[in-house]
Amino acid sequence: MPSDRIRLSVAPARDHAERATRAIGYDAEEAYIVADHAIDAALCGYEYSGLAKLLNIPEHRRFKQPCRPMRVVRETEVSALYDGGNNVGMLAMYHAARDAIAKTATHGFAIVGVTNCWMSGRSAYYVEMIANANLIGIHTAGSARTVAPPGGTRPALGTNPIAFGLPSSRGSIVFDMGTSAFMGTDLTYRERMGQLMPEGVAIDSEGRPTRDPTLARAGALLPFGGYKGFGLAFIVQAFGLLAGPALDPDKDDGYLFVVFKPDLLADLDDFKLQLIERIKVTPRQPKVSEIRIPGERAFRSRERALREGIEIDRLVYEALGTLHA
Repeated sequence: MPSDRIRLSVAPARDHAERATRAIGYDAEEAYIVADHAIDAALCGYEYSGLAKLLNIPEHRRFKQPCRPMRVVRETEVSALYDGGNNVGMLAMYHAARDAIAKTATHGFAIVGVTNCWMSGRSAYYVEMIANANLIGIHTAGSARTVAPPGGTRPALGTNPIAFGLPSSRGSIVFDMGTSAFMGTDLTYRERMGQLMPEGVAIDSEGRPTRDPTLARAGALLPFGGYKGFGLAFIVQAFGLLAGPALDPDKDDGYLFVVFKPDLLADLDDFKLQLIERIKVTPRQPKVSEIRIPGERAFRSRERALREGIEIDRLVYEALGTLHA
């Protein structure tokens, strides 16, 4: 292993993450929730959303602003709209997902919105929670303006991920994608590590293509897939408006969960058996050993990392250590 890399087993990595999170002001329960989110991202192979993401929290512009407990703005038996209290989104979204699961368990369906929070983390984490409860979940995340529309030179939309979680006969199926050509968390990671971005994913403040993450931050990311990605990002932002303007129409953050029981429409066991088998037995092209389903690579990475440990950059490890030194 290169000298600038460190491999940790899961327990020491979790302890390191929780200690750092408690050191910046979170209580033990909050630190566990946030650290678990980061550890799971690292296990699934997303280094920029793993332990490195914890460093982004105290650096975020909203971290030093006052926060308060989440509260319900409006609620019915099958819906809720939450004021996130300016809390980090990895906390707010966790509690919103749990509420959506609880409402769905009782009533078969739920829609839950959240606003006034920031840095929600990997949407896959929440929809997997939902799928593990034998429910179907859709999660959209309208976020701060970092993505320019095709032909534009200024950001107008967030990176705006959309995620789906479904139960199946082979465990949970998770599909999570950002609608930008490059994720904002990865931009922050590249900037921290002094690494360039790929070609064609960002522009500088003058609208010129750039690979420099600092110049991209001053400019904008681009949508994936041109107009198709932009169209999907636009719809995710529109869904976010269902939650966002509840408190402040100038804020861009608006998060939505739509959750329902599969057996509202079909027998659960029959549903679980469909589709995956069809994909897996599809005839393959030469030199293709396997056809994978969404989430399969991440889940295999997690199984392997649980055995072999998590590899992170030494700079990230040491920076976290300075938080609780």
